[in-house]
Amino acid sequence: MTEHKKLILVDGSSYLFRAFHALPPLMNSKKIPTGAVKGVINMIRSMVKNNPESNVVIVFDAKGKTFRNELYDAYKAHRPPMPDELKVQIAPIHKIVEAMGLPILIIDGVEADDVIGTLAREASAAGISTLISTGDKDLAQLVDDQVSLINTMTNEALDTDGVKSKFGVYPNQIIDYLALVGDSADNIPGVPSVGPKTAVKWLAEHQSMSEIIDNASSVSGKVGERLRESVEVLLLSYELATIKTDVELKMGVHDLKRKKADNKKLLELFSELEFKTWVNELKDEGVEFNSGNEPALENKADNQASSEFKEIERNYSLIDSNESLKDFVTSCANSSCIGLSCEIEAEHFMGAKVVGISMCAEPGHGVYIPLNHAESEEKSTVTQLNSLFVFNQLKPILENESVLKAGHDLKNLAHVFENFGVTLAPLKADVMVASYVYDSVSSKHRLFDIARDRLGLVMADFESVLGKGRNKKTISQIAPIDVLKCSAEKADVSLRSWIILNQLLSESGSLHDVFCYFEQPLIQVLKDVEKSGVCVDKSALLIQSSDLHIQLKSLASQVFKLAGEDFNLGSPKQLQSILYEKLNLPMLKKTKTGQPSTAEPVLAELAESFELPRLILEHRSLSKIKSTYTDKLPLQIQDRTKRIHSTFQQAVTATGRLSSTDPNLQNIPIRTCEGRRVRKAFISEPDYKILAADYSQVELRIMAHLSKDPGLLAAFNSDQDVHRATAADVFGVAINEVSDDERRSAKAINFGLIYGMSAFGLAKQLNIGRQEANEYIERYFAKYPNVKRYMDQTQSFAGENGYVETIFGRRLYLPDINAGNGMLRKAAQRTAINAPMQGSAADIIKRAMIDIYNWLPESGLDAQMLLQVHDELVFEVHHKDVELVSEGVNFRMMSAASLSVPLIVDIGVGANWDEAH
Repeated sequence: MTEHKKLILVDGSSYLFRAFHALPPLMNSKKIPTGAVKGVINMIRSMVKNNPESNVVIVFDAKGKTFRNELYDAYKAHRPPMPDELKVQIAPIHKIVEAMGLPILIIDGVEADDVIGTLAREASAAGISTLISTGDKDLAQLVDDQVSLINTMTNEALDTDGVKSKFGVYPNQIIDYLALVGDSADNIPGVPSVGPKTAVKWLAEHQSMSEIIDNASSVSGKVGERLRESVEVLLLSYELATIKTDVELKMGVHDLKRKKADNKKLLELFSELEFKTWVNELKDEGVEFNSGNEPALENKADNQASSEFKEIERNYSLIDSNESLKDFVTSCANSSCIGLSCEIEAEHFMGAKVVGISMCAEPGHGVYIPLNHAESEEKSTVTQLNSLFVFNQLKPILENESVLKAGHDLKNLAHVFENFGVTLAPLKADVMVASYVYDSVSSKHRLFDIARDRLGLVMADFESVLGKGRNKKTISQIAPIDVLKCSAEKADVSLRSWIILNQLLSESGSLHDVFCYFEQPLIQVLKDVEKSGVCVDKSALLIQSSDLHIQLKSLASQVFKLAGEDFNLGSPKQLQSILYEKLNLPMLKKTKTGQPSTAEPVLAELAESFELPRLILEHRSLSKIKSTYTDKLPLQIQDRTKRIHSTFQQAVTATGRLSSTDPNLQNIPIRTCEGRRVRKAFISEPDYKILAADYSQVELRIMAHLSKDPGLLAAFNSDQDVHRATAADVFGVAINEVSDDERRSAKAINFGLIYGMSAFGLAKQLNIGRQEANEYIERYFAKYPNVKRYMDQTQSFAGENGYVETIFGRRLYLPDINAGNGMLRKAAQRTAINAPMQGSAADIIKRAMIDIYNWLPESGLDAQMLLQVHDELVFEVHHKDVELVSEGVNFRMMSAASLSVPLIVDIGVGANWDEAH
């Protein structure tokens, strides 16, 4: 009996658009766009490499209209025409696919989905299993026992159960589901106000769309009215969403065999497109050019990354007339990437004053455009341009999506330019973010550091121009000619650094994917989140601040009474004297200088037995809330918007987590009364509600996924209380007999192990003996052996490679993993265990943010994302849209990653953040 090879059907059109929009718009030296070509072929090469024995077929959409346009004129009618820079890349892709020996199908009058559906059904009839590689949800309707899907960009695989888990319905209900919810991308109308949650609910009750229509009279409320009004539209939507499985094809699945690749032709094509890495791969395999004369392969990125590029001669000029500005704009007409920087004076982007703009259209050639320099005594006349004129002239370049803007912290630049009516685009070539993805462990990603590390260049020091100390001046007080070198160099270095970092990321595999699919699109998301800001009840904070002042005075009085004297509560030295000399409390730990410690953990331990340390801790806690939040937040409300606009830092934490500053809204205490009171001050506008969506135990779920431990998987997949289930396993009792103390201990073990906690740490946390804690851990690993195996394997991998990775390929370097210093080495080993989980959790919520951000405008719902706090997203939603936004947010957060266990999201709604959490 002949064994059939697996058939892999690649949705080439899905690859094409996703590569074009997600990847940097690369060009070769002839200014021919090549980014989409590289992205598509890279994904196809990966698919072929991972499935060497399978027949791989590539299917693309044909030009022109399809039968669906005859059914419905508006089908996909809202889509803009294909950009010219994408059109020119289609032919090279087809040529490369053919040279790779892969069958390519393009059928007139139907879509690629229909061709894929026909081939999949034919393959199933012949007993051939099929894998469809796509990012299109419509194809989920084809999944059955012999057909599955894979998303090449996210590695999400979907079989029948996977479809049910992702969409809430089975594959044979996907058409019904799509007809009900509609599809804004294809302009399929659906039923107004019916979201994923409602569709899933109806299909669970009635199994199919026809049954839903038959029972439409029993559906109450407005949604029932809209259903009954939309029956004809629903039937049309069903027909539009149905993939044809009977397209007439000249070739059947048995004819679609992989041929031997024409490596000489591939070498010629790769050389022409300047894909140097692939050219070198073929050369290493002994492939030679047909003519024997190898063409000169100009690799711009490599040339510019050379030492000559790093030491390039620099020529910076001042633009001080309208004519010279117009000439510069004209010279940028054919630029694919422009370096950009800005000199501003402001504490916050909402009120930034632009002193000057620097730009660089060619490495080494930068310009500075002065706008708001003050006249000085030495140089009374300052020639500079009118800001309105400059922004009007630059607007076409700055807003042109096809021209990359290489800059450091593009998000902040976008905020500043938006104040002047310019929408900076695209926000992709951010050297700060690129540097961070390439090496997140590096503590600094300032432009100065990037120039040193990537260009071997020591940038000019602004301090030498501005001065320091009492005599330090602002940039606007310096003459433009004296600012020229420092500022123009920033634009020049941004451009050169981007070229090098983009090349490094392109050659780094998974890091390039992390940059393109997570961090790049997140820049725009965070920019708009920051611009939205959040409404704060100023009077409530001022009242709380006054209350805290009274409480702090009372606590200080109690402390002084116990101490027998007044002293400075903020002075560690005076507190040492009171605690250890006057009151003679036990000295538990010393500082590095040998002094008795007054650190919080030491005081917490002393507080278990002594009153004064307890009062000190309470005073410190309330004092921090007062100084950090209730005193400061009212001062950070922007006059223009009457809202607080925090800044989300994208390039700070080693694991990929975001942090917020000015103000920091991620560390507001949630378990204390006063901390929750601060959260109550974060309110919605009238007619709106605060919606908070929080991942439940996401890092534990990632641990279950990574370790593949049957016990943990079973607990999560059966929707058990995982801490109670762990307690039952560890302590050998029935799950319904687990005591609160046993559950608390199990919770400490579950979360403690994620952070690499030792028996000593667990004993301290549970206030038990070290031996007893060790027994708990041993019992835990006996019940969950794969967790121990995962931890050991991860530490071993880290030791050999110097890094660990998240589920999505973010790389987390561990420089101390093999350190001779035992403390440093053990700390790195603990980080090795936790970093993949914390980093994966960060990636998951970033993916959810991007998906929700893209969905909200399409949905027509009145809502905006306000905050991201670790595993939580906070929104402001019009009260009429709360239910649909809750559905959509929940669905997209749950679908942000495909794990072996479900992602669960807790959603709350209220008038303020505390109520919603």
